[in-house]
Amino acid sequence: MKIFLTGYMGSGKSVIGEMLAKKLNYKYVDLDDQIEVIQGKSINAIFESKGELFFRKLESQILDDILEDTSNMIISLGGGTPCYGNNFERICEQKDTKSIYLKASIQTLTDRLFVEKIHRPVISHLETREALEEFIRKHLFERAYYYSQSDMSITVDEKTPETIVAEIMERL
Repeated sequence: MKIFLTGYMGSGKSVIGEMLAKKLNYKYVDLDDQIEVIQGKSINAIFESKGELFFRKLESQILDDILEDTSNMIISLGGGTPCYGNNFERICEQKDTKSIYLKASIQTLTDRLFVEKIHRPVISHLETREALEEFIRKHLFERAYYYSQSDMSITVDEKTPETIVAEIMERL
C-alpha cells in the first residue's frame, strides 16, 4: 500500500509522514527531498536556476518512479504536486493507494510559514504577514479542488503530530 500525504506547504506532511512510516514500518519518501538528492541542489536553487516548469516536470517523473515501486510506503507530496498535470489523477488510479489531506487553516499556515519563508522559494519574496496570508488564501482557493479529492481529510490545527498520526491510524 502507498499512502500519499497532501496539503499546503507547512501543513506537516513531512513530520507526519516520517512518524506514520515508523508506526506502520513502511518506507518513507519525501518527494521534495528526492528531488533535491537527484538534482544535488536545494528546491530553492532548482527554482532559481531552472525555473518552476523544470521543477514540475521533474516532480512528475519522480512521482512516476514512486508509483511503479511496489514497496509499502508513505509519500509526502509537495504542496503543489497534486495540482499539476495529471499527478493526482495518476495517484488515484493506482491500486492500493490512499491519499490523506492534512488540512490546516490559513491562520495556522501563516503562523508556521512566516518564520520559515526564506526556505520556501514560492513565498520567500513576501515581506509581510498580510502579504503571506493573502498569498496562502489565494493558493488554497485554487488548490482546494485537488486537496478535497483525497480519500481522507484530517484537520491539523492545534493538534500534536502524535495526535494526528493516531487519528490517521484509526481511520486507515
